[in-house]
Amino acid sequence: MSKALTSFALVAVLTALLMALSLAVARHGYPYGAIGVRRLDGIADAGTFIPLAAVYFFSALLMMILPIRAASIVLTNAADAVFWTVIVLFAAILGCLVARWAFGQRDVLWTVLNWRFLFAAVIIGCHFVMNELRRNVLLRSLFFVIFAAATLACLFWSFTL
Repeated sequence: MSKALTSFALVAVLTALLMALSLAVARHGYPYGAIGVRRLDGIADAGTFIPLAAVYFFSALLMMILPIRAASIVLTNAADAVFWTVIVLFAAILGCLVARWAFGQRDVLWTVLNWRFLFAAVIIGCHFVMNELRRNVLLRSLFFVIFAAATLACLFWSFTL
């Protein structure tokens, strides 16, 4: 968990510095600053977490039913990769928002209250409790159904509010 927090903090700080640099260059009237801001804003979308959640929940579903060796392959090659992608994306989004807030855009922090960020929180939470889910047969059976429903919901439900 400390590695995840350290990675999150470092990516958030680096992204905030890059966004601050882009905003400062754009404020001085150079077009390159606007290009940098657009590129960093391109990844700052909470909707990105929905397809990542579908992939993560499908890999978690497989980990619930596969034998331990096959489940460990799914964990290391799919679930871990999606987990770290979510950490990096969420940190980058937060870094962009903090830099915009530091440059006077005070309303930008309300973006963090977007309900689609719950997908990132659920992925991170599931990843931290995955070992406990694998140990208990009842929990494994229950979460097989939950992960199947979550995968299908992330793939096929529109999630419009």
